[in-house]
Amino acid sequence: MKVDNVKPAVYNFTYLLKVCGDKGELRRGKEIHGQLIKNGFSSNVFAMTGVVNLYAKCRQIEEAYKMFDRLPERDLVSWNTIISGFAQNGLAKLALGLVIRMQEEGQRPDSITLVSILPAVTDMGLVRIGKAVHGYVLRAGFERLVNVSTALVDMYSKCGFVGIGRLIFDGMKQRTAVSWNSMIVGYVQSGDAEQAMVIFQKMLDEGVQPTDVTIMAAARACADLGDLDRGMFVHKLSDQMKLGSNVSVTNSLISMYSKCRRVDIAADMFGKLSSKTLVSWNAMILGFAQNGRVNDALNYFYEMHTRNMRPDTYTMVSVIPALAELSVTRQAKWIHGFCIRSYLDDDVFVMTALVDMYAKCGAIHTARKLFDMMNERHVTTWNAMIDGYGTHGHGKAAVELFNEMKRGNIKPNDVTFLCVLSACSHSGMVQEGLSYFTSMKRDYGIEPAMDHYGAMVDILGRAGRLDEAWNFIQKMPVEPGINVYGAMLGACKIHKNAELGEKAADKLFALNPDEGGYHVLLANIYAMSSMWDKVAKVRTMMKKKGIQKTPGCSVLELKNEVHSFYSGTTNHPQSGKIYAYLEELGDKIKAAGYVPDTSSIHDVENDIKEQLNSTHSERLAIAFALLNTSQGTPIHIRKNLRVCGDCHNATKYISLVTGREIIVRDMQRFHHFKNGTCSCGDYW
Repeated sequence: MKVDNVKPAVYNFTYLLKVCGDKGELRRGKEIHGQLIKNGFSSNVFAMTGVVNLYAKCRQIEEAYKMFDRLPERDLVSWNTIISGFAQNGLAKLALGLVIRMQEEGQRPDSITLVSILPAVTDMGLVRIGKAVHGYVLRAGFERLVNVSTALVDMYSKCGFVGIGRLIFDGMKQRTAVSWNSMIVGYVQSGDAEQAMVIFQKMLDEGVQPTDVTIMAAARACADLGDLDRGMFVHKLSDQMKLGSNVSVTNSLISMYSKCRRVDIAADMFGKLSSKTLVSWNAMILGFAQNGRVNDALNYFYEMHTRNMRPDTYTMVSVIPALAELSVTRQAKWIHGFCIRSYLDDDVFVMTALVDMYAKCGAIHTARKLFDMMNERHVTTWNAMIDGYGTHGHGKAAVELFNEMKRGNIKPNDVTFLCVLSACSHSGMVQEGLSYFTSMKRDYGIEPAMDHYGAMVDILGRAGRLDEAWNFIQKMPVEPGINVYGAMLGACKIHKNAELGEKAADKLFALNPDEGGYHVLLANIYAMSSMWDKVAKVRTMMKKKGIQKTPGCSVLELKNEVHSFYSGTTNHPQSGKIYAYLEELGDKIKAAGYVPDTSSIHDVENDIKEQLNSTHSERLAIAFALLNTSQGTPIHIRKNLRVCGDCHNATKYISLVTGREIIVRDMQRFHHFKNGTCSCGDYW
């Protein structure tokens, strides 16, 4: 019995081409393309449109366009296929050009065309074209279609017009989960996380089933708000939806817990994640860095490296700031070398992080060399360098760089002005600071934030113009915040003004600050004025509120080992030598003119007062460094608190009698002590 060969129908080929395209199986798709030609379908518009779709889905967009261009005739489906292909492959401009060409060739865009092109408009931020598309939607009567309205919501929201997006969203008679997601994501991206959570809750109340995108957007909103309770609710909802194996959702939850200061939960989730992606590692490294767990961030970075996971820009801009906090030049040089070997040294974000890192490690000249080498600079690059100069006490250099920036194409932002004001404060440049504060709003339309007001109080206060600083606070157009009164209190401590210090403290404590350092500042102000009864009251208040003074800790690196010193402790292996040397050093600096300031210590004998001051953490670290390094080697120390006045004065004399340069980075700035002077000019 003879069996005839059955010739395949065209839809057999188009079905197989679609399957290959969806799965990204290019090789098998090419084989089917060959069979299609062999069977005489090379001129069939339906079949060849399937070929165009295959190549577009497999990211072979040039090949897709070749196939499209060879079509003997083009219907609406073929136009939509190639337009969608260009849009989905990141070629938004070319996709828009094809829509124009499509109309020139007599085809009117339909709803599929519009849904394909609106994401391309969004990617390019071309809201003007988006509005034109919106006008076409209204004229063609497509606004009733849920997919078209959803695409418009998404376009407006992501282009910064979230209010228009919301109007369209509210006017929709029918909404899908994608519509709700577009609105939630729009609010998150526009910085209104609270409104994103309101829409999220409304979505749940209306019984719409969330998707993985919903969970990721809600988690990010909770992260931005620092709202742990709602974040845990989102996590619970994710578990109910059985999204635990979805790595993108887990990554979002890791980021959320990290930003909500529960990096322990984030680390637990990361540990249980079976298929860790680069995004997972980046989220965890950044989480540790954001929570001050610098060593954990570095350890995870090293582990990631040993697993042959190639770092990207995001990895480096997470780990480099962590290293900057350690302030260890050797490790800074190592990570810089790593960036070069990883071919990331021409990335503007990585280079900006390196500039900031070198500045924070005390190598300000190296930071400037890198800054000058950069072909491209963002506003954050300028900010990092200006801030670096400011924290090193190079106020003039900071101002000169700021003026250079103003002459260029990049406009300063609110952070730039904060960096410049801070630089003026650290260098006693009062008139310049006042001028820049005025210029900020007048010339650039930037409304001062609370940090800018705090910086102005700091500028006036450090310079001893305490009455002006207090009057400035009284005239503020907004209610002063903790940092404003904190700056005033700090200035009162420097200039020993108990009256204004008390006023500032009353206002400050009414705002319930978490930081116990403010209470210590007030106690020290009272102590310097011998108001011991008030010192006792502050200490009682701290005890009642459970506020403890943060212990002073100074850290330095020697021979690849980090040494930590706490005030008055004797647990270091060289403690005996250190204390003996400090006594000897004390005699030398007194002979050179140093007079101890023990005014903030009460109820002990004078020699005990001096001994308490002389065993502060930075002095223990300095003594250790002097004993263990050779003459001529600069000493680098990092302290977690501000350097106290007596230690600042003593270190100047130590640099004089030992002939050593001592660099101390405290919580606010760098102090370069050399030949009996400090770079801060005593605006410490």
